[in-house]
Amino acid sequence: MSADRSRLGALQRYLGLGGGGDSAVEQKLTDMKRSKTLRRLYTGLGIVVVAVIFNASLEAVGFSLTELFNQIPQFIQALGEYFPPTTYFGFIPFVDVMQYWNFMLAEDLFGASQVTLAIAIAGTILGLPLALFFGVLASERVIPYPLNLLFRATMSLIRAIPALVWVLILIPLGGVSPFTATLAVMIDTTGYLGRLFTDELEEIADGPIEGIQSTGAGRTQIISFGMLSQVFRQFIAWTAFDLEHNVRVAVGLGLIGAGGLGLELDIQRKTFHYTEMMACIILILMLTGTVELLSQRVRSSLREDDDVETKGVIETLLSQPVKIVKSMAGRRE
Repeated sequence: MSADRSRLGALQRYLGLGGGGDSAVEQKLTDMKRSKTLRRLYTGLGIVVVAVIFNASLEAVGFSLTELFNQIPQFIQALGEYFPPTTYFGFIPFVDVMQYWNFMLAEDLFGASQVTLAIAIAGTILGLPLALFFGVLASERVIPYPLNLLFRATMSLIRAIPALVWVLILIPLGGVSPFTATLAVMIDTTGYLGRLFTDELEEIADGPIEGIQSTGAGRTQIISFGMLSQVFRQFIAWTAFDLEHNVRVAVGLGLIGAGGLGLELDIQRKTFHYTEMMACIILILMLTGTVELLSQRVRSSLREDDDVETKGVIETLLSQPVKIVKSMAGRRE
């Protein structure tokens, strides 16, 4: 009997009950069981709902495992064109990389790569001031609610329309070309980067803002030195991340005729030249991979540098290439 009482007392202490008796313990246990049962019911219901939606999605797209397996032999045959075989030194089998290289030179794919990169860089830089403008004014710390919702709604509208659709909307300005692709990337950057800037401003500390206010600073000075100074590092990091995203966007825009590597890839796709398609894909991988690597190094160096906030914008940006080179040299050693 004493052992049962001790267990009951321990259970009461565990459940946070002072001395309400057996009825309080039983009520607590009943509530816990009911809560556990409800969680299981909701989990099961969620699984059923997801399964129904998943099945409806498969039917909507006409997904068929039978069709997939039937097309595998054709795909395997095409792989021989994606990766044309040859032998080196007369006996070593390998991919004939010279076919890729000769096509890259003949069609000036390196020039197309520069166009793709230029679209991404120009669009990002053009969109950066707009993203900063909308991002700052969309923050409730700058523009009081509900007026800030106007700027949030504008960025939401921009994000709701893919960059590919923006190119089609801008056709009257210059057709489907690198020019309209750059404008589309600029608009896309405004919506996505501006939202990221707004989120960063919502998380800043109040101390520096109150300190600037106590000096009698104006509204512009409070925003510049009390708010933006706290998120300067994050702004650069998000801009670098958005640039690598825009490189991929620029490739995608090329697929509808906006120039660059995407356009070359689309031309070869339409003519079923799989070897030439693979040459384009290789350069796309190299371009996007290089930009992503540099972007990661910029963000990493910003995290490692504790003095970023004390430097100027130009000084910080100019110091990044040197840090990237030093970091990569240190890894090789």
